[in-house]
Amino acid sequence: MSYLLGIDSGLTVTKAVVYDEEGRPLGSAGAPSKQSIPRPRWLERDMDDLWVTAEGVIHQALDRAGVANGDVAAVGMSGHGDGMYLVDEEGRPARPGINSMDSRAVDVIARWQQEGVPDRALEVLGTDVWLALPATLIAWVRDNEPEAYARTRWNLACKDWIRYKLTGEIATDPTEASSGFTEMRSQDYRPEVFQVLGLEDFQDKVPPIVGCSEIAGRVTAGVAVATGLAEGTPVVTGAHDIDCCAVGIGTHAPGQLCAITGTWSINETVTTEPKVNPSWACRNFVTPGTWMAMSNSPASSANLEWFVRQLCAVEAAVAEQRGESPFAFAGPEVASVLDEESRVFFHPFIYGAPGTAPSAAAFVGVRGWHGRPHLLKALFEGIVFNHLGHIDALRSGFEVQDIRITGGGSRSDVWCQMYADALGVPVHVTDADESGALGAAMLAGVGAGTWGSLEEAAKATVRVAQTFEPNPERGERLQETYDTWKATVDALAPVSDRIG
Repeated sequence: MSYLLGIDSGLTVTKAVVYDEEGRPLGSAGAPSKQSIPRPRWLERDMDDLWVTAEGVIHQALDRAGVANGDVAAVGMSGHGDGMYLVDEEGRPARPGINSMDSRAVDVIARWQQEGVPDRALEVLGTDVWLALPATLIAWVRDNEPEAYARTRWNLACKDWIRYKLTGEIATDPTEASSGFTEMRSQDYRPEVFQVLGLEDFQDKVPPIVGCSEIAGRVTAGVAVATGLAEGTPVVTGAHDIDCCAVGIGTHAPGQLCAITGTWSINETVTTEPKVNPSWACRNFVTPGTWMAMSNSPASSANLEWFVRQLCAVEAAVAEQRGESPFAFAGPEVASVLDEESRVFFHPFIYGAPGTAPSAAAFVGVRGWHGRPHLLKALFEGIVFNHLGHIDALRSGFEVQDIRITGGGSRSDVWCQMYADALGVPVHVTDADESGALGAAMLAGVGAGTWGSLEEAAKATVRVAQTFEPNPERGERLQETYDTWKATVDALAPVSDRIG
């Protein structure tokens, strides 16, 4: 039997997982994706450290799986999208990497708004411009760090940097290329895209596009020693992590919706017809002639991580000493007050917000008789409501029959039930603990010939583990709570700049 390795470098953790041909994980490893905050609004990464981290988790995953290096048929790549990883002519970092939570480029966005760039970008690129779009950050570097801009030969995505270190080959895939640089309808680079962005001199610095399941290079001899992979192991191009997550839970066809409850609130559905709307971005999906309509914001279950790490440090430390999840206590506490009319509301905007929502988080309506369970319930609801706004936008433009959830929030039965109640439809959760890594491995398997297509890969590897049916009574209460929650968000919008 041959095996597949999926690598997923997210905003918080870089993971490697070895899978068999049924998508069963045989061995995995993960390590924090370290980041630095040298200034307010800046979130950067040491690119060399990121590669060392990837080397380590690959080796550990292979050791834990007990798989001989020559038995790995192919490696698949997944990583956080957007942000920016610039390299020079020698393949060295031109400056530290920037991740997609960075918000330094406010002046670029302000200038572009005055110049009417967002409307033109939406029509040509299929996406609005925003703070951590690669093009936005590149414009910032050009304006503020001209030396780094002059040194730049290639702009890579996070996973493209790791794949380059594995293979020595520069490439990107269609999903990452459409993060601001491809014309929506052709799904390819076009001069008018760079003209819209005012980056005409950057056209020769975007990497070649290679299909998501195509082999983009092979593991080099030096890297084979460091990682435990065999020299010459094929490495497919891979995809943006949110596309790999959709693949990994089987939402790769029209009519299906993938909700990822992680650092970001990701809500996406595949379409065979590109549609433009300010409420969603329309980017390339992993198969030619398909697009992913996505409505997203940096406002999901990372808010729970903040709450636990900052306000429940003792409980988290005790749980981790026992080998338990530091977040395990949250679900039971929420369940204990689930049917109470506590009237506490949480705006989950610790790291940012969609549209015109306030740019800071807030608890609203807290009274003296409220305790931690009420705050946690409000936090759970606020994150669900933020997802609901995105999903409603997508349901207004696309027919959706099958909704599946993945990410950290999907590990909580209480939370998943809350999603089902709020959405008013069944919500499915698959058995994939690391859907991004599995999606990457599935693309690798298609590239290596393990399966003839993505559909075959999904039939072999994707299994629905739980279905949460909506509770109409709770759904009715949540609808009223959602309306009030939206009213509180709107009420704070006028003072957003002052509080943010």
